[in-house]
Amino acid sequence: MIVDNLKPPYYAVIFSTTLSDDTEGYYEMAEKMDNLAKEQEGYLGVESARSDVGITVSYWESLDAILKWKNNIEHTEARNIGRERWYKKYQLRISKVEREYGFDKG
Repeated sequence: MIVDNLKPPYYAVIFSTTLSDDTEGYYEMAEKMDNLAKEQEGYLGVESARSDVGITVSYWESLDAILKWKNNIEHTEARNIGRERWYKKYQLRISKVEREYGFDKG
């Protein structure tokens, strides 16, 4: 689903990944983290797609909200497992969105 109700400025956390061959438990943890993120102060939404490369973009009100999410204990534990088991590689980028526009044929 495309998040289309945001009002700039806001922040985007872009998480790009390639998975290892061991994905046992990965999809369950991803769903758990998605649900947990939705409960965090400053969370605005998420978009995600996966093929050879997975890309998840989460949207946040502030850099402080992003830092609090990063430091969430359950999120930290999931990241550690991800590094040990699920990811061959990942890259995380944080960007400030100052302008946006879109189209909806509806």
